[in-house]
Amino acid sequence: MSYLETTKDVYKEAALTPNIGLCCTTNPIWELPGLKIPRIMQEMNYGCGSTVHARDLINSPKILYVGVGGGMELLQFAYFNRNKGGVIGLDVVDEMIEASRKNFRIAEQQNDWFKSEFIDLRKGDALNLPVEDNSIDVAAQNCLFNIFKSEDLQKAISEMYRVLKPHGRLVMSDPTCEQEMNSELRNDDRLRALCLSGSLSIADYVKTLTDTGFGTIEIRARKPYRILDPKNYPTDQIIYIESIEVAAIKDPMPTDGPCIFTGKAAIYFGDEDYFDDNAGHILLKNQPLAICDKTAGVLESLKRNDLFISPSTFHYDGGGCC
Repeated sequence: MSYLETTKDVYKEAALTPNIGLCCTTNPIWELPGLKIPRIMQEMNYGCGSTVHARDLINSPKILYVGVGGGMELLQFAYFNRNKGGVIGLDVVDEMIEASRKNFRIAEQQNDWFKSEFIDLRKGDALNLPVEDNSIDVAAQNCLFNIFKSEDLQKAISEMYRVLKPHGRLVMSDPTCEQEMNSELRNDDRLRALCLSGSLSIADYVKTLTDTGFGTIEIRARKPYRILDPKNYPTDQIIYIESIEVAAIKDPMPTDGPCIFTGKAAIYFGDEDYFDDNAGHILLKNQPLAICDKTAGVLESLKRNDLFISPSTFHYDGGGCC
C-alpha cells in the first residue's frame, strides 16, 4: 500500500468517526458576526492553523479549498463569497465529501444567510486539480501538503499555481520542523498521514513555493504544534514540530529573487526626519517599516549606525515594502 492510500484510509476513518484528537483541533475557533459553526464541524477541524484571512477575501473572490475536512473553513470562506459555486471544495475521499455535505445542511439550519449551493463540492486529487487554469483568486489547504513526499509536493503546489489567476494567492497552514528526522519516522506512512513525519524546515518549505514561481511569500504565523518523544515514537531525541501559516502570491518573480516576508522590520533613528536609500525605501524616523528578507539584507550591508533591522518574528500581516 502506498503512503497516499494510507492517507486516504486515515481520513476515511476520520470522516466516518470524527477524531477530535486528529491534527490540531485545539486551535481557537473564531466566529464572524452572524456566523455559527456547527459543533460537528469543530470536531472535524483537521487542520493546524487557519487559512481564512479577511484581507484575502475582499470583493467576493473565487475560492478553491483542497482537503475539505468537516467543512468548517469552507463555511467560513462562503461567508465572504455568498454566490452559487463561489467556493470550490475538493477532496479525494468520498466519505469526507459526504460528511461535509451533511454538515452543510446543519449549517443551513443555524445560519440564515448560508446555502449549501454556495459551495461546489468535487471529487478530485490535489495532484491533478479538476479546475481551469487562471480561474481562482484564493486557493487554500490546511495540514495537507505536509503529507506529500517531495515529488508529489512539488506537483501539488504546481497545480495550485496553475489554477490561480495572476496575483492570486495560495494560503496554507502546515506543520514544519527544524530538526532532522530519522528514516524510520520519515518512512512511517501512518505518521506521515497524521501530519507528523512529513514536516519540512521553513526554508525548504518556502523554497518549494519559490521554485514553483511564486514571487512573494508571506509567513503570517509560527506556532507550537506537536512533540515526538522517545517513549511514544521511534526517535532517540525529542523532536519539536511547529505549524506555520503562509501566503504564496502569484506575483512575477523579481529579477533579484523572490520577496519573502518573515516579519522583519527596519527602524531609522538618525538625526534627519527620514532616511531614503534611493532604492525605493523611505524610513520615517522611529517608525518601523516591514521589509522582506531580501531588503533587510541590503539595508544591513550599508552598516549604518542609525538603522536597526529586527530579527524575523515569523508574523507578517501586510504593509511595508520589498
